[in-house]
Amino acid sequence: MNTKKDIVKVAKPKLMRFMEEINSEAIDIEDEYEMNNISFSDCEIRTKTADKLKVDGVIFSKMDFKDIFLKSLELTDVRFENCDLSNADFSGAVIHRAEFINCKLMGLNLNEASLNHLTINQCNCKFILMNYVKMKNIIISDCIFESSYIQESKLDKVEFRNCNFKQSQLSGTSLSGIDLSDSEFEGAGFRAEDLKGAIVSATQAVDFSKIFGLKVKF
Repeated sequence: MNTKKDIVKVAKPKLMRFMEEINSEAIDIEDEYEMNNISFSDCEIRTKTADKLKVDGVIFSKMDFKDIFLKSLELTDVRFENCDLSNADFSGAVIHRAEFINCKLMGLNLNEASLNHLTINQCNCKFILMNYVKMKNIIISDCIFESSYIQESKLDKVEFRNCNFKQSQLSGTSLSGIDLSDSEFEGAGFRAEDLKGAIVSATQAVDFSKIFGLKVKF
């Protein structure tokens, strides 16, 4: 069971100590394009659509990915720092050993993605779409997931730390064994079976009891 004492272990991206650095340049990508062992900073991506992009061992810093559509995207050993991915479409992506740090992920489409060994820290994830997603070995900390959609997804060894899931929809996603106690779920949508086995605070237990139709007497 995943509890506070059973810390989820997430592998960090394997990044080379020395890599090519590209700063403040315009970048064009195309179908089946590959990026390997590069550090990008403050670069413009002019292409808005690409198929089968493969990114391995790359750092993106202060980059703008807004509204970009990357079909069949593969990310391995990648770090995003202070990037804006608002309304980008990464649906169906395969992401392995990656970090999103202090990024804007508002409206990011990750539907049907496969996520393994992923860290999301201090990110704005309002309205993010994570339906039908397979998530394993994930730590999400100090993030805003307000009005997000995480429905019909599979969570294995996932940890939430001090996150805001107000008004989010999580129906069909089992939270069994996951510690929800220090995150906010006011107005979030669940099914009763979704919360079976979840770890909650006393206050949350009262709020969640409404889902079961219970009336708590004090």
